[in-house]
Amino acid sequence: MHVLILGGTTEARRLAELLDGTPGLKLTSSLAGRVAGPRLPPGETRVGGFGGAEGLAAWLREHAVDAVVDATHPFAGSISFNAARAAAVTHVPLLALRRAEWVPIEGDRWHQVPSLKEAARSLPALGRRVFLTTGRMGLAAFADLDDLWFLVRSVDAPEPPHPPRTEVLLDRGPFTLEGERELLLRHHIDVVVTKNSGGSATAPKLTAAREFGLPVVVVRRPPVPEDVPVVPDPGQAARWVGEHLAQGFFRAID
Repeated sequence: MHVLILGGTTEARRLAELLDGTPGLKLTSSLAGRVAGPRLPPGETRVGGFGGAEGLAAWLREHAVDAVVDATHPFAGSISFNAARAAAVTHVPLLALRRAEWVPIEGDRWHQVPSLKEAARSLPALGRRVFLTTGRMGLAAFADLDDLWFLVRSVDAPEPPHPPRTEVLLDRGPFTLEGERELLLRHHIDVVVTKNSGGSATAPKLTAAREFGLPVVVVRRPPVPEDVPVVPDPGQAARWVGEHLAQGFFRAID
C-alpha cells in the first residue's frame, strides 16, 4: 500500500514517524520546498509542486497511490482543494490532518482579521513596535508602514518588499513561554501579529502577549474543502491509514 503525505508540518512529520517501518506500507512525504533545509521525515520524500489538481491526479496514478493524507499547513494555499479534486477523480481515499485552531480566552486582546492586508491596516491604531510572526511570505502587505518598527521572525530570511524599519530574527519553533516573554520585553513590543496556525509549537507567544496585556492581530484561516474527513492529530491519522492497510490486506487474501 502506497500512502502519500502532503506535508511540511510538525504533524506530517510525526505521522510519518508513526507509520515508518509498518509492514506492507510504502510512504512518500511531499514538501512544498519553501523552506531551505527542512526537517525531513522518515520514508521517501519529494519536493515541489505537482502542477495543480490535474498534475497531482497524474502523480497519484503514475505512482499507484492508495491513500492520501493532507497534512499541509492551514495557510498553505490551494493545495487542499487540489488534493480534494485529485482524490475525487482518481478515487483515492483522502484524509485531512488539521491541527485545531487557537481560540481566544479571558484576558486576550485579539483583533481577528481575514487577511494580511487587513492586519496591516489595523496596526497603526494598535502599536508602534510590531512582532510579526506570519512567516517570510506576504511581508509586502506591511511594506508601506513606514512609521512602524517590525521584528520579523521566520525560518529563512525574507526577501523584499518588506517594511523599511525591519529587524529579522531567524528562528524555528517550538518556542518556550520564557523565551517569548524575554523577546517581547527586550524589543519593547507593543503589538503582535500572527496567523491562526494552531498547534503548540508557536502558541507561547499568545500566552506572553496575554500576560503583558498586548493586542494580538490574528489572521483567520482560509477556507478548506468541506467534504473531506478530518482528524486533529497524527495518532488518529495513523489509525486511519492502518484501517485502509488492513482492508487492502484482506482484499489481497480473498
